[in-house]
Amino acid sequence: MKKVLIGLFISILCFSGSISPLTAINIGSAQQKPIPPYAKWGTLALKETHKKYPQAKIIDYLHIGRTSGPQTSTEKFKLWLKDKNKEFGVFVNIEFNKVTEKVIKVTFQETSR
Repeated sequence: MKKVLIGLFISILCFSGSISPLTAINIGSAQQKPIPPYAKWGTLALKETHKKYPQAKIIDYLHIGRTSGPQTSTEKFKLWLKDKNKEFGVFVNIEFNKVTEKVIKVTFQETSR
């Protein structure tokens, strides 16, 4: 789990412009671990959260899990954000077609915890 979080932290740093992708390749290549199946959805959760809250910094990330229905699945994440005046959590749910992996909807729910 710790190595997955390190990889995702590197992705966040690249996305935020804190480190270059080339540096991330060097850091990431030291750990050759399999990419978790939710990684692409985590990247999307980060991007969509950044779009919705452009002034806030994403300071933490948690993959909660996946729920599956007959035709769709939903990946669930919790991100912790910090803006000028406050810190807050955002639950991000990404519903997608299980066969095509086309995103159906992305929802956000703010939380103080």
